[in-house]
Amino acid sequence: MPPSPEYPDEGELVVGTVQSVKNFGAFVALDEYGSREAFIHVSEIATGWVKYIRDYVKEGQKIVCKVVEVDRAKGHVNLSLKQVNDHQRREKIQQWKNENKARKIIDILAERLKAEPVAFYDEVGTKLIESFGSLYGALEAAVNDKNALKKAHLTGNWIEQFVQIAEENITSSQVKVEGILEVSSSKPDGVEDVRSSLLEGVFVGEDFSVQIQYIGAPKYRVVVTAPDYKKAEEELKKSSDKVLKAVIKTGGIGKFTRHQA
Repeated sequence: MPPSPEYPDEGELVVGTVQSVKNFGAFVALDEYGSREAFIHVSEIATGWVKYIRDYVKEGQKIVCKVVEVDRAKGHVNLSLKQVNDHQRREKIQQWKNENKARKIIDILAERLKAEPVAFYDEVGTKLIESFGSLYGALEAAVNDKNALKKAHLTGNWIEQFVQIAEENITSSQVKVEGILEVSSSKPDGVEDVRSSLLEGVFVGEDFSVQIQYIGAPKYRVVVTAPDYKKAEEELKKSSDKVLKAVIKTGGIGKFTRHQA
């Protein structure tokens, strides 16, 4: 299993396991961040007055929270339980389950290739996440299009095995639609602005996924897989709108062109 990133970002939704519950709040181990300890103050447990905190959280419970503050100097991460709605909770749990499944598949692939798992992840896993937004997204893309990794300019003798193991473990989505985003920024930190804007459009839901693949600056391919065309088209529009709104907000420019995959 690859090492976890050190800290989550403020505003991020995270999955955690409740470690201990006090009258003043709850301590949580962040599952996606190497069990790093985080804290939920009682005021962020639920809307309104919380008389008995254990009515809401218990030791060993798996919960989804929003990160409200990160202090790297002190090593503190503060969370909110009440700022996460049921829809966000379901989607985050499904995304977390998908990514856990994907990490296990990557470990199996490393074993097949007789590669050391952590080193293999460092070489391959990070490239897949950069190109497809997540490991699970990369597996889905490979199932829906055997040439998806090559289209994303990835190379290596592991690709054929990756496509094979994806087909063995991931159910193909019925529909795929695509479009091209052209986004750029002339600001000194424009590259980071573009990157963060593109991430706004990446999503893995319960029955669909939105991935953004690098073609060659300033062009990026948006690929949506979903159970039907109506859902796919809706998510394609949502994703492209989010990216364009984000990049324009930072002072950049962008446009979206729809085309059939």
